[in-house]
Amino acid sequence: MLQDLRKFLFKESLVDVAVAFILATAFAAVVKSLVNDVMMPLIAAIVGKPSFDEIVVMLGDTPIKVGTFLTALVNFLLIGTVLFFVVRTIVRVTQLRGGAKVDDEKVVADEVVILRQIRDALMARPGS
Repeated sequence: MLQDLRKFLFKESLVDVAVAFILATAFAAVVKSLVNDVMMPLIAAIVGKPSFDEIVVMLGDTPIKVGTFLTALVNFLLIGTVLFFVVRTIVRVTQLRGGAKVDDEKVVADEVVILRQIRDALMARPGS
């Protein structure tokens, strides 16, 4: 059982996912800072307030916090826009450096063939 646990924890794919998660968390902090520290102050300079949290509609005695929703919506749109341009730039730089195009079916087909050959070679090993 411990051997199975060790195999699971140290699988290359699991380590790759862990590294990707850590990098995504760090990248999220950068994007959040860009939105909160750069974009929202720009909006505040144009509109007058960086946050719409103070907008409340009263329905009887119940406050409906429309402003909080608007702030979250603006943050979502800004983060989505920033991510769009970052990913688009990364894809273009990769293509300019001679990287494979994202939708290049030939490259994907070649990789699948190579992966199948590796799988077959591993399965043919004694003790597998």
